[in-house]
Amino acid sequence: MHHIPIGYLFWLFGFTGSHRFYYGRPMSGTLYFFTFGLLGIGWIIDLFLIPSMDRQANREFKATGASYTVAWALLTFCGILGLHRFYLGKWITGIIWLLTGGFFLIGYLYDYWTLNDQVEDVNNNGWIFSK
Repeated sequence: MHHIPIGYLFWLFGFTGSHRFYYGRPMSGTLYFFTFGLLGIGWIIDLFLIPSMDRQANREFKATGASYTVAWALLTFCGILGLHRFYLGKWITGIIWLLTGGFFLIGYLYDYWTLNDQVEDVNNNGWIFSK
């Protein structure tokens, strides 16, 4: 489940597109990432769009185990350390991230694109480190 207050927290870093990635919009998130939030204009407009993005993300992604919010907070604020990967039970890639600075930052953008799907996969298939 996604949360509006967390969306606004990520919006503060909106020039990186983090709030758009959080709400499952990787294309526009990448555009924001490379254009600093469409030179700040898109970032300001998103101040008003976050409630609708939140509703749409909550219809699309259902939390049943791993928390989307925890995974996204770990990626956004500690991503270079790989803590989000450890949280999802991906110990080997978590260690790689820790040792390579987010796989030389290329992996950072990859996880921005795929983190919602990674959380959904863990929730549908069970924790990787369980069993």
